[in-house]
Amino acid sequence: MTNALFKKRQSRTRHHIGTKSDRPRLSVFRSGKHIYAQVIDDLKAVTVASASTAEKESGVAKGYNVDAAGTVGKKIAERAKAAGVTQVVFDRGGYIYHGRIKALADAAREAGLDF
Repeated sequence: MTNALFKKRQSRTRHHIGTKSDRPRLSVFRSGKHIYAQVIDDLKAVTVASASTAEKESGVAKGYNVDAAGTVGKKIAERAKAAGVTQVVFDRGGYIYHGRIKALADAAREAGLDF
């Protein structure tokens, strides 16, 4: 039942985001050990920037806490701005906007991404 509810939230979120296709989307994936973020341009079908706690140069001891998610948020914002992207649409991907997802979004906003 939990997986069905997740898929329902995910499709509802993606449908809403699809109406705002003029901006790239900041997509977030959360696993048990790491958190991943990508800035994707759906019109060109390319990944503009990416960051995760699984990278060797991430600089975090544990990749599954709120502090690590904040670090990924800062890195994705820096890399997106270096690629010329300042406005994105946040794709939480069915995850509830709480905890690690919220920390990543807040850190990306503070680092200069607009969404």
